[in-house]
Amino acid sequence: MSCAVSAFLGKHNFCAHVDIASLADAILFDMNEGLCGRPSGSDMIRTFCNPPKKSPVGKDVIVIDAGGTNFRSCLVSFDATGNPSINFLEKTKMPGTEREFSKKEFFDQIAKNLEHLKNKSKNIGFCFSYPVEMQEDGDGILINFSKEVKAPDVEGSHIVKELSAALKEHGWNGDLHISLLNDTVSALLAGAANVPEGKKYSSFIGFILGTGMNAAYIQEASGEYHGLKTQIINCELGKFDKVARSDFDIAFDKKSEKPGVGVLEKLCSGAYLGPVAYEALVAAAKDKLFSEKVCENLLALNSLSQVEADRFLHAPHSKSTILGAILFEHGNETDCERLFCLLDALVERCARLAAAILAACVIKSGAGKKATEPVCIVCNGTSFYKTYKVRERTAGYLEEILVRQRALYFELMEKENDITLGTAVGGTI
Repeated sequence: MSCAVSAFLGKHNFCAHVDIASLADAILFDMNEGLCGRPSGSDMIRTFCNPPKKSPVGKDVIVIDAGGTNFRSCLVSFDATGNPSINFLEKTKMPGTEREFSKKEFFDQIAKNLEHLKNKSKNIGFCFSYPVEMQEDGDGILINFSKEVKAPDVEGSHIVKELSAALKEHGWNGDLHISLLNDTVSALLAGAANVPEGKKYSSFIGFILGTGMNAAYIQEASGEYHGLKTQIINCELGKFDKVARSDFDIAFDKKSEKPGVGVLEKLCSGAYLGPVAYEALVAAAKDKLFSEKVCENLLALNSLSQVEADRFLHAPHSKSTILGAILFEHGNETDCERLFCLLDALVERCARLAAAILAACVIKSGAGKKATEPVCIVCNGTSFYKTYKVRERTAGYLEEILVRQRALYFELMEKENDITLGTAVGGTI
């Protein structure tokens, strides 16, 4: 890294080279506190469910995927051999991302989005990617929205109960079976229900690094946790708050929809990586890290998206990007090098945070002790797969922290339509 960039980052309390092992230990402590019912930064949410031993057969399931940006819905049909097919797929905006919704407006909009699937099945798998306190009856109470969704009236509501009422109001038949899942749980189920021939996994983890960030793992039964039975735990690790923040992180957090909420998520997920990068560039320009004209043009920007920051990292000498055009017109090689190193520090931190989260989940699962039976980590999200070197770096750090240091084995899995298929599996549980 450029000496000038290192000095600038140090001045603003930014740590690119996070100590992964120490952070994983801190996350493990937080996870344990949450499971014991003591105050914890993360919500260790019990799901009261486990993966099925095999894929469903001969069933149709309506799938709802309410994500951070998009709202997807479709019908998944499992044939007589358990092979799934996806039909009637539609995608629209997640309610509450463009304006504030009341509770009635929120669930009414969901019902309208599902009109094309009305009465095609009584089984509904609802992937709801927000912190929910699950109930033993399968319903869940929304703790809070994240990812800048604006529907505060929904918080504290029973999601399944409200959705059932909205669907009936829109003419759906009664006796609906709605299974509520988090996206990490859906990812986990997708891996567990479709193990390739010849493979054997000791446990499963679902990990999301897209618009938001979270993980789920399978906790073995333990008397330490008030009689907890073996089940999937949705960790809501995006809320973990025992981590150092830079001046850039704090500056953005103050402008966010919910300051102080989702501390870890705001350091690495797609909804926030661009805005934090923008705060870093503004600070760098004010500190005159670049030549005069480059600083002037960076200060003239109103925002920076994750996509634009990532485009520059993938092609720093291209003038077709916003940042590349500024450098081409006004900058020099030193400017290019410093800008690249600054943005690369952000994604380097992202990879290290992801590795710490996954290491903590693997260790907490108690599995992965045999090389022939690794822990299967189903990873989902464009921030993980598309952002500059995040996947490669995360995998490398996990090899060091888990395999070399602890003799714990893992396998990263990318599965097409994992959230959709996992939610459909959940809809049959």
